[in-house]
Amino acid sequence: MAEARTGSRPDRVTLGAFVLFVALAGGNVIAVREVSCDGCELEPFWAAASRFLLASLILTAIALALRTGMPRGRALVGAVLYGVLGFAGAFAFAYWGLQHVTAGFGAVLLATVPLLTFVFAIAHGQEPFRWDGLIGGGVAIAGMAVIFREGIGAGVPLGSLFVLLLSAACFAETAIVVKAFPKVHPVSLNAVGIGIGGLLLLALTFVTGEALELPRSTHTWVAQAYLILIGSVIGFSLYVFVLNRWTASAVSYEGVLIPIVAILLATWLQDERITWTFGLGAILVLIGVYVGALRQEAAEDLATPEVASEL
Repeated sequence: MAEARTGSRPDRVTLGAFVLFVALAGGNVIAVREVSCDGCELEPFWAAASRFLLASLILTAIALALRTGMPRGRALVGAVLYGVLGFAGAFAFAYWGLQHVTAGFGAVLLATVPLLTFVFAIAHGQEPFRWDGLIGGGVAIAGMAVIFREGIGAGVPLGSLFVLLLSAACFAETAIVVKAFPKVHPVSLNAVGIGIGGLLLLALTFVTGEALELPRSTHTWVAQAYLILIGSVIGFSLYVFVLNRWTASAVSYEGVLIPIVAILLATWLQDERITWTFGLGAILVLIGVYVGALRQEAAEDLATPEVASEL
């Protein structure tokens, strides 16, 4: 069940945090394109590892300043699994799989995260079966398929398909893990989890033989700084903040909203065009999000009010 809140204000705060996280994560997509791509300065695993390790140091300093404490016992186990699945596993599989498929096909596969999270939550006994969760996830996938219809077709390597599904499964299971273990302050949880993920990704840079280079251009420094400070320190703290109040399946709809935000930002910043298929697909995605997530959370807010604060 989602965490209970009192009155309308806490619900607005949580919804606002969710919207802000989606917006910041949409900016992450643009920044990653600038930092790690064909012809960019940083190679993918090294770009992600350096981003997460620096973000973990900053989060640790914030946790010490705020005296939030660090996870111990079962909470520490949960924080480590959060890092292994949510940062090392999910990002490594995503980077690997996206090398041989179009961005559109990858986005549609990652749009399965809400549906997978819903299935995993039922399997773990965290949530009951709901028809609106199943329907909402299916409608959201259909919306992403419409948006990226040019990127869906023949010639997709079976290995890339499997790896991207593993990435989606890691993202889905990450939310389940956070809900299954004792609650930890968002800053402290991310200080440990992001650090673990960064260390494992750093190990991958040595395995794959990537060059550990510093950026040379101001453009790359600015993009990487955004990914560290805004996209990781603030963004993932907001993610855990919302996850502590909503069900895992509800929060997972960020996986289909983030690509839409990224497209809108690319239109604004990089003069990319928006087509009618984007509008139709976006409407389907929003319908799926409402049916599968927001309607459920609104109903639970009315049923069980209580206040909680962590940030």
